[in-house]
Amino acid sequence: MREGEERKRAFLDLAGVLQEKYDPENSGFISTERFRDLLEVHGSELDPHKLEVLLALADGNADGKICYQDFVNLMSNKRSNSFRRAILQGGRQLKGAVLREEAGLDLSQRLVRHIAYETLPREIDRKWYFDSYTCCPPPWLILAITITEVAVFLYYSLQLNRWVLQVSDPLFLKGPLPYHPQLRAQAWRYLSYIFMHAGIEHLGLNMAMQLLVGVPLEMVHGAVRIGLVYVCGVLAGSLAVSVADMTAPVVGSSGGVYALVSAHLANVVMNWSGMKCQFKLFRMAMALVCMSVEFGRAVWLRFYPPPFPPCPNPSFVAHLGGVAVGLTLGVVVLHNYEQRLQEQSLFWIFFCVYTLFVLCAVFWNVFAYGLLDVKLPPSP
Repeated sequence: MREGEERKRAFLDLAGVLQEKYDPENSGFISTERFRDLLEVHGSELDPHKLEVLLALADGNADGKICYQDFVNLMSNKRSNSFRRAILQGGRQLKGAVLREEAGLDLSQRLVRHIAYETLPREIDRKWYFDSYTCCPPPWLILAITITEVAVFLYYSLQLNRWVLQVSDPLFLKGPLPYHPQLRAQAWRYLSYIFMHAGIEHLGLNMAMQLLVGVPLEMVHGAVRIGLVYVCGVLAGSLAVSVADMTAPVVGSSGGVYALVSAHLANVVMNWSGMKCQFKLFRMAMALVCMSVEFGRAVWLRFYPPPFPPCPNPSFVAHLGGVAVGLTLGVVVLHNYEQRLQEQSLFWIFFCVYTLFVLCAVFWNVFAYGLLDVKLPPSP
């Protein structure tokens, strides 16, 4: 990776010299013919993956000119309009070998290649990701959330002396983390409930899906994008419960997990022909089975006789809120790999709809409980 960075830096320095030679008026543009000639002469100094993208940029530029800044953006891994123009207007098949056929890769490179095929539908995206991924920063967000969930679960397991169906212990909901309808004014509970789980079976299923899907997605899309989908799913889950299941508490990270998993599965289905991951049908079936089992467990627990009436067991509606976020906002975030979300109109449509839902849910929590005279369970 360091060698590739040095080659990129050297080529950018060379490009500056060539711009002075072929663009003496400093217009910021070089003719596409001249640009192709330069690539043919100096292309050996570039990584082959970037060379293919640059050639696509030259082939797809209908105005006969190349913007020097577009070239710099491509070489600096800033995939903005120049990248989209290269791919969308190039209209050509990749001439080089597919990433899967490359030999001589070490273990870490094979892992990165595997993740590229698991999450990205286009070969040019896979090559770009493989060439530019540096594991800096590492996928810390999902790992940090999972470790915190395990630590909290172990703490309550030892304190309550219970590992299965912790929710049946009267002390379970007394902590500062779970969402409870009587304590809905404590705003942090709409997010902090993800660190509490009803039992080891609840934690195990959520943790498995969270790590198997969330970590690869974070490695490809980054902590900011994945964190956005995850937090939006978590918040949508608790707010959905406060609107649709007004008397029930909420625990578990299913809202965020289901947002990630449903977004990933929807992305695979939408790009089925382009996804080259091994056993994709089997893997999708297993993911759906795990989600169904976990959701079925949540539904069963919700209607199971509560251990301390009249407080009901935790709600399952948070799962549905997470799925809704994944199929809307999440799909847009995962579909636009490394492209600026602020330039995507569909992203802003879904984000505005989500914001409107949050605002309506907040007003519902402030006024609806009193107007409807809802009889809430006593505080834990």
